[in-house]
Amino acid sequence: MDVTDASFETDVLERSAQAPVVVDLWASWCGPCRVLGPILEKVVAETDGKVVLAKVDVDANPRVATTFQVQSIPAVYAVSDRKVVDRFVGALPEPAVREWVRNLLPGDTEVDRLVAAGDVDSLRKAVELEPGNEKAVVALARLLADSAERADRDEALALLARIPETAETRHVAAQARLGDEAELAGDGIEAKLDALLERGEPVGEEITEVVRAALSSSPAESIPARGTHTPRVARSAGQRQLGHRGGHRAGSVVPCGSASPGAATKR
Repeated sequence: MDVTDASFETDVLERSAQAPVVVDLWASWCGPCRVLGPILEKVVAETDGKVVLAKVDVDANPRVATTFQVQSIPAVYAVSDRKVVDRFVGALPEPAVREWVRNLLPGDTEVDRLVAAGDVDSLRKAVELEPGNEKAVVALARLLADSAERADRDEALALLARIPETAETRHVAAQARLGDEAELAGDGIEAKLDALLERGEPVGEEITEVVRAALSSSPAESIPARGTHTPRVARSAGQRQLGHRGGHRAGSVVPCGSASPGAATKR
């Protein structure tokens, strides 16, 4: 961002309380400035917002130049918590600039280190420290969803309830409710769908996840040939979801070749 004498207090000093600010003091007539500027922009962008770049034209903003007591340009200062913490003068090569900026990055937090470890105990500790950390919650829930213990899978669902729902959390939730996706092949998918329907709860998203997992794990065996049908699954879906006990009701799944409700009989 371009900073002026008027915006310096807000854009540099106040902002430095949230993230390190790199102040690039330059001028349009300065050749080395034109070389260094794009390098700074590239390297700071690589930090994904952890470091902020502030560009100051010293000719247009002499008060800022005076504040830093600039005698030659390009001059680059790092400001953190309203204090200058590092600086360099002249056009450094890109690797040197990248190393300089890297040294300004805040260190990983304890939660970051625990999430990176990736084991159940570390992830539990991470969630204790930051209950709303979505990355930690999803990582722990995914491990628990793979467990053979029902209590672990229930815990995974409770964890996911803490954070906003996404496609990833729906997938992990379906995995926790249905068990190991590796078993979703052949007749396994029918059993999983039957189990969902017997619960009598809304399961549209979960059925989607079951079918998607089955197709990805064993596409050749899971996709019925064109024109075939699976009457047992169709009956389970129609009867159990709607409480049907004979005949067809609107919305039930009718096996291929069966007459639809109300269809006229030709003689």
